Amino acid sequence: MEAELKKMERLSYQIATDTYVQSYLKELSNSDSNYDQFTIGMELRKRLVDIGALNKYVQSIQVYDVADKEFVSGNFSMNLPSDRLKTMKQNATSEEGGGVSWVSPSEQDPTLIATREIREYLEFSFDTIGFVGVRVDIEEIVHELTNNLEQEETSFLIFDKAGKQIFSNQSQVENIYPSQYDLSEKGYQLVKYNGERYFLTYSEANHLDWTYMILTPYSNLFTVITKTRTAVFITYFVLFLLMIFLGSKFTGSIVNPIESLNRKMKKVQTGDLDYKDTELGTSFSKDEAGQMHENFKLMMKQINDLISENYKKQLLIKESEYQTLQAQVNPHFLYNTLESINWSAKMVGEKKISQMAESLGYVLRASINMKGTLIPLIEEMTIVEHYITIQRYRFEERLVFQQDIPEKYRHILVPKSIIQPIVENSIRYGLQEMIGGVCTITVKIEERGGEDILISIKDNGPGMEENYINRIMTGDYQPKGGTGIGLKNIEERLKILFGENYGLTIESEKGQGTHVMIKVPKEGGETAYVQSVVSG
Repeated sequence: MEAELKKMERLSYQIATDTYVQSYLKELSNSDSNYDQFTIGMELRKRLVDIGALNKYVQSIQVYDVADKEFVSGNFSMNLPSDRLKTMKQNATSEEGGGVSWVSPSEQDPTLIATREIREYLEFSFDTIGFVGVRVDIEEIVHELTNNLEQEETSFLIFDKAGKQIFSNQSQVENIYPSQYDLSEKGYQLVKYNGERYFLTYSEANHLDWTYMILTPYSNLFTVITKTRTAVFITYFVLFLLMIFLGSKFTGSIVNPIESLNRKMKKVQTGDLDYKDTELGTSFSKDEAGQMHENFKLMMKQINDLISENYKKQLLIKESEYQTLQAQVNPHFLYNTLESINWSAKMVGEKKISQMAESLGYVLRASINMKGTLIPLIEEMTIVEHYITIQRYRFEERLVFQQDIPEKYRHILVPKSIIQPIVENSIRYGLQEMIGGVCTITVKIEERGGEDILISIKDNGPGMEENYINRIMTGDYQPKGGTGIGLKNIEERLKILFGENYGLTIESEKGQGTHVMIKVPKEGGETAYVQSVVSG
């Protein structure tokens, strides 16, 4: 409200300092012609309209010359009574420097008037050439600001510095003045008026010598408090329901995926590994729970793939076992035939034929026997010795076989048929390729690092070039007859049984012989490594 009144003060100042208003008032004081005074008065009224006589809260603008002749423009123009005019002039002249003064409403005029002198400044004489009054509709201003107070039976009152009531929004509030109460700095107090208790709040105007007072029935405060309490309760209740709803949604977004995953796991636990996602229409977020579902689906897919692959492998194994058992039927005929040759040779005194038949039967029986992957080193060397026996009858003194195997290593476990094929290769690619001369094959056992054994097979044959060694290790070569069990086969079996740290290496140079070294663990190690591979 004070902001609006401040605007009215600025409006009065704008009128008092307007050059047109100043010139019109000077012309009026210097003119004796009624016609001229009439035309100048019309121009002055138009100028007042242009400045702000039709402002929303302005009833009218009253301008008076030195002869108290009145010029009025506005929404609700009126000629002020003489006593009202007199009060205006007294208030205006009482303000030093042409300042604004406020005139309180009266019975004849309910408006609040902002009045000030108009002093000539165009020629810097500063003589009084009139005065202006802006009649302000205080009721309209207060009504817009306090229209809800009447509904609550609350009274809004304005008093001037003399304690005279300037405004009241309720006519029934009478005989109440600031002087009746001790207006302390608290700004409020409980008072009695017409036998009822009221809550009185008051405040001094910032730039006017006015006092604002609001009188509220004490009983209405409890109504407001009750309404406020009810509104707060309803608000908190709605927020509580909203929190429950949001909490259930949030909890469900965490619990539901976990429960769904638990149902799937229980289904798999019953043995139903033929996993099918029964919740294809359900989409899960990309958080940890959603990733668990994706990982579970991927795990079940991998498990089913492994089961399918293992099933196919088992079928192949069964088929191979069946074929092996079927193939073992024919060797029995060979065993019996070799035994017959052996006994026949012994009966006629053919010791050489008897030994060859006996050694051949042993080698044949060992190569076909499928029991056990690992055998003691002494059994592997027995197979080698029988094979050498057969070859000695062919090559006689050209073949020299030596072995350096300490007694403590004779019972270590080695894969079956890892030494005999290498000895056979030494004869086939070493001795047979030599023109004359003696081929010496040496098998030696050494311990490496306390945990590993190095089996060395060395010959003094013609040797091999490096590129041919690489072809042998990759299996990219055609064997010259023989068993067909290549060095690559032995290498792969060693790694399958013992791990990547084990296997064989070949050292050979053209004309310098060949040296094959097999690295195996001292304590076997088949069970531990294979289990680790399966579990991994």
